[in-house]
Amino acid sequence: MRILLITANYYPEIRSIAMMCKELAEELVSRGHKVTVLTNWPRHNLPGGISPESFKIETEENGVRVLRVKALPIHRINYYIRGIAQITSPFLFLRILKKRIREKIDKVIIYSPPIFLARMGAILKRKHKACVLLNVQDIFPQNAIDLGILRNKLLIKYFERVEYNAYRAADVLTTCTEGARQFLINHKMVPPEKVFAIYNWIDFGPYEKARPAGFRSRYGLNGKFVIVFAGVMGPSQGLEYVIGTAREVADCKDIVFLLLGDGTSRPCLEKIAKRYMLKNVRFGDFVSPRDYPSLLKEMDVGLIALEKNCKTPTIPGKFFGFAAAKLPILAFLNQESEGHKIIKEAKCGYSIIPECVKSGAKLVRRMRDERQMFKYFGENGYNYAKTRFSKEKCINKIENIFIFSK
Repeated sequence: MRILLITANYYPEIRSIAMMCKELAEELVSRGHKVTVLTNWPRHNLPGGISPESFKIETEENGVRVLRVKALPIHRINYYIRGIAQITSPFLFLRILKKRIREKIDKVIIYSPPIFLARMGAILKRKHKACVLLNVQDIFPQNAIDLGILRNKLLIKYFERVEYNAYRAADVLTTCTEGARQFLINHKMVPPEKVFAIYNWIDFGPYEKARPAGFRSRYGLNGKFVIVFAGVMGPSQGLEYVIGTAREVADCKDIVFLLLGDGTSRPCLEKIAKRYMLKNVRFGDFVSPRDYPSLLKEMDVGLIALEKNCKTPTIPGKFFGFAAAKLPILAFLNQESEGHKIIKEAKCGYSIIPECVKSGAKLVRRMRDERQMFKYFGENGYNYAKTRFSKEKCINKIENIFIFSK
């Protein structure tokens, strides 16, 4: 099959979705398919030594044809500019596609957000008679409404129309949790037979081979009990709660929260930590995908977080890396998140709804005192994820959807 994968983020950007799209594309190539990736020009969150100027419009990477588009940036900008960038990007993507792809496309995979890329599905469906699979990672605009980012009624109505058209145009929708699938069925009136839950996966190989690489020394953490968060720091993560929790356990001199990454919320988080003179909160830059498994091998607890006002049942992608690294998990998640159910089933850590920071502090102290349980938690999480979220099993489901679709 000739497959076109459309995604806003692709390797080497340091984002879980960028790495997952790379793994999907390369795995499909290894199975005999011809894969083209259409993506944004990388500008942010790049590993050291790589600059945006080093990329080309078209490259071949491990058998995958990659087309990169110089659209407006969608990260580290205000929401107004980001909205313009997302609205205009499909037109720029289509222009590159028209110039660079002459052959027929059989199947199209589109990753959302941004939901506007889904507009391409209807066009490619008409032109190529292609089957279109829309992967819904975040349910927009509902997540923006929940966080108070989107309040204007006219804009909400416009975005909901875009969302409706995207779901209608796709032949198949996939979500990263069963709860998200039910949300689309119950609240967005998507026919049940049209939407499938395919969890985000993890490639266990790099984690099984990883060895400690001196990250504790690099961050001055020798002898500390380290709770690590690594990823995007935006409104949906609700990391202000983590800073509040850190303040509550400041008397425990061995506990350190290590927050690695970047995002619109990071400057504010740093200001709060500085205001309260919190020595138990440390910030650092993104760690490259190559080094990430080694980083986790040196940490004590993996932290995942979502803002309590979120209403969608997602689970952060960091869960899968923590499970693959056999790292106990501490989760501060909105009530609707499927993470609560999964962590309880897997017996791999603890989760609470982030309402009272004293509850978060109590849980942090409990985990520190239960260090003898960490091997048990880690093995449980690893085994649970291995049987359900392996790369091969999840991509098998995607491939089978295409094989049996029209």
